[in-house]
Amino acid sequence: MSVALILAAYYLQPLGVWFVLITISSFAQYEFYTMVNMAGVPVFRLIGILCGGAMITATFCTIGPTSEEIARAYRWEQLVMVGILIVIFLRQFPQKFNDKPIATIGCTLLGIWYVPFLFNYFTRLVYVWNSAALSQEISDTGRMLVFYLVLVVKMTDTGAYTVGRLIGKHKLIPRISPAKTWEGFFGGILFAVVASCVFALITHYKIGELNFPLSQAVILGAVLALSGTAGDLFESLLKRSAGAKDSGNALPGMGGLLDVLDSLLFGAPVLYVYVRLVLV
Repeated sequence: MSVALILAAYYLQPLGVWFVLITISSFAQYEFYTMVNMAGVPVFRLIGILCGGAMITATFCTIGPTSEEIARAYRWEQLVMVGILIVIFLRQFPQKFNDKPIATIGCTLLGIWYVPFLFNYFTRLVYVWNSAALSQEISDTGRMLVFYLVLVVKMTDTGAYTVGRLIGKHKLIPRISPAKTWEGFFGGILFAVVASCVFALITHYKIGELNFPLSQAVILGAVLALSGTAGDLFESLLKRSAGAKDSGNALPGMGGLLDVLDSLLFGAPVLYVYVRLVLV
């Protein structure tokens, strides 16, 4: 799935990237709603997925590099969110035999906020450097940001697993994820920082048009490692609440899409905010 995101950013035309974003988000959101159902909470699955797709589409069609275009994208996203609230509230009215209306509304909205809302930051990372997503080629900056994010976050997962298996003894948060250890946690941060620094060296301290000095590579590598770990733990909490080992079986040997995306969902908005506040 991480490879699909990279390939989409590098080789597909804008509408192809939009299709990949919508497809991945929809399937991951479906897995979330399936876990919620396993926990005994009914949700408005189809409406939630359609609303999530509308949010990504609104950003895709309006985002751009200028302050006006960025503000316009946020305005459209806010309008979509208001519409989502109204639609879900209205959908609850005819539910005669649902004895958990608050849980239904809350979990349907959580599915939107957790998956497409966070995943939509990939749209921003890719297209905030273009004047119009529908007509412009993807910039090198957008491509490299997606590649960098996937590299660092997945190296965090690799480092945590490797170090944890080798020397892990002290449990991190056993009630949420019994397999994770403090040794693996710090190993993941180390792997992420090293990967970030190597990326900076290979690209001559640039991410597309952005300057990326070694000091920022160290800081951002550690920050993404922390955010990715938080995303992994959050999904582990969801799975334990639902009594599920994996979020799904879409990827044989790896579980579901959410099992791959969990750390990236938290990493994408962190990277976007960091880039906009620090690197631009």
